Amino acid sequence: MKTSSLLSACLLFLWACNAQTGNEPPYTNALVHESSPYLLQHAHNPVDWNPWGEAALKKARDEDKLLLISIGYAACHWCHVMEEESFEDTTIARIMNEHFVPVKVDREERPDVDNVYMTACQMASDGSCGWPLNAFALPDGRPVWAGTYFPKGQWKDILEYFIKVYAEERDKLEAYAGRLAEGIQASGRPKPVEEAVLFTEEEMGEVVEQFLNNIDFKKGGRPGAPKFPVPNTYEFLLQYHHLAGNEKALEAVTATLDNMGNGGIFDHLGGGFARYSTDADWKVPHFEKMLYDNAQLASLYSKAWQVTKKERYREIVFQTLEFIGREMTSPEGGFYSSLDADSEGEEGKFYTWQKAEVDSILADERRSAVFCDFYQVKKGGNWEHINVLYRKDNVEKILTE
Repeated sequence: MKTSSLLSACLLFLWACNAQTGNEPPYTNALVHESSPYLLQHAHNPVDWNPWGEAALKKARDEDKLLLISIGYAACHWCHVMEEESFEDTTIARIMNEHFVPVKVDREERPDVDNVYMTACQMASDGSCGWPLNAFALPDGRPVWAGTYFPKGQWKDILEYFIKVYAEERDKLEAYAGRLAEGIQASGRPKPVEEAVLFTEEEMGEVVEQFLNNIDFKKGGRPGAPKFPVPNTYEFLLQYHHLAGNEKALEAVTATLDNMGNGGIFDHLGGGFARYSTDADWKVPHFEKMLYDNAQLASLYSKAWQVTKKERYREIVFQTLEFIGREMTSPEGGFYSSLDADSEGEEGKFYTWQKAEVDSILADERRSAVFCDFYQVKKGGNWEHINVLYRKDNVEKILTE
């Protein structure tokens, strides 16, 4: 009886302990007090993240450590990947915590900070720059180097390199940081115009011609991959066509808008555009959706419709605006800045399909066959064993077949 009572008491005690601690994450850092969704995503990493601010800079000065500034945003797929691979790894976290002052920045909350370190990346790196943006800086905030996503092994090597350089060649880092800071300041400082400059129509035509020489008139956009929408560029070409009557400028616009509207970068079911295409044909998007892209593209397609009267452009405008109203507008009347590329831990899962899913939903062999033919849905998938929806051709043509 006593043994049974003692055992019961022990079990009750253990249960009480587990009840108190079972729901608590093993790690919590200073980001837990922030309001940014992106920063809160990292609040329980083993990395001892600090928010951007004077407190982080003071900590770096007091501890005589380099700042390690990691910048991203909530919808960024590769930010999630690097978090999972490196920032949730206790070995990597230990190195970062012991030798650096780690700082997390939400670029949508602090675009000014992002702009400084993105400029540093563009000046200091031979590769392309993007997000996540990872910068190493002196305790006063001056950057010494910046890059983007790195796999865990490469990231560990980079950390160890800067630990060694800061310990043994600090004077070189100081000198380079000074030059880089001067370059960043100069890049944001417009040169004063000391005499009147006449920009002629002929010179404008030469600039446009140089740009048009780099357009892929078959697939739209610039040749190669990845391809970004850059709507302001095509709005400029549309305006130039209106002013100068340049048909080649209009052709560059329509080639791009036609291919984007048919490609997987456009969400044919839900409306709206993804941030960019990973391939040269606009077929496979990087699945995150940004408010700034969709707002500008709705405007661009609307203006292109005014010029061309293409019904497809009108459809895209309405689908995009409906998407913004439905999914990017808050109940309070504001707008959400972005939608994540990942669903249930997988990139693009919400936007991709298996043929069996299409067959099941449409529940009609003929309708499913027409849909799959039109949107290029295949049994084995058209991309990494699943299907991204992109249009085969115009609706009128497929209806006559």
